[in-house]
Amino acid sequence: MTTSRPGVNLVPIHGKVPQIHETAFIAPGTTIVGDVTVGAGSSIWYNCVLRADVSSIVIGERTNVQDGSVLHCDGPSPQYPEGCPLIIGDDVLIGHMAMVHGCIIEDRGFVGLGAIAMNRAVIASDAMLAAGAMLTEGKVMGERELWGGRPARKMRDLDDMAVMGMKLGVAHYAENAKHHADAVAQAIANGAT
Repeated sequence: MTTSRPGVNLVPIHGKVPQIHETAFIAPGTTIVGDVTVGAGSSIWYNCVLRADVSSIVIGERTNVQDGSVLHCDGPSPQYPEGCPLIIGDDVLIGHMAMVHGCIIEDRGFVGLGAIAMNRAVIASDAMLAAGAMLTEGKVMGERELWGGRPARKMRDLDDMAVMGMKLGVAHYAENAKHHADAVAQAIANGAT
């Protein structure tokens, strides 16, 4: 695990320091605060904010959090004495400008562009929260389900083609992150950042 990245704001708080696997790509302009763990081969893209100041954020392997997304968690409350950590599995896609807060996204889950997932919500494996949707507190999506709308509700089950498309998206972002890591390193070497 590494705790230093050029152009990335890594902020320890309450004795917690972000833990980032050495193979993860963290784009410049990203801010990561507190009790955040980012797994192997994952990518956090430009201008994301991951703030774990009151609970924890755990991101698995090969997951991508795309540009401008905001990730947060909730601390203990009368309703949830143990708080609402944000738990994100392996091979997850989180689209641009998404907001995920104190929820669970299981392996291979998908959060569309500009979508919102709130405390204690669950996006199951191979499930997709559509672009712009709002998954309200405590709602649970089943495996291979597509949910959309505000508030989000089930629209249909996903077929094999849709699930394969999500897997291809994960592979694309894993490969593209390598190219961006090289480009960022080159820019730093040239004094551009």
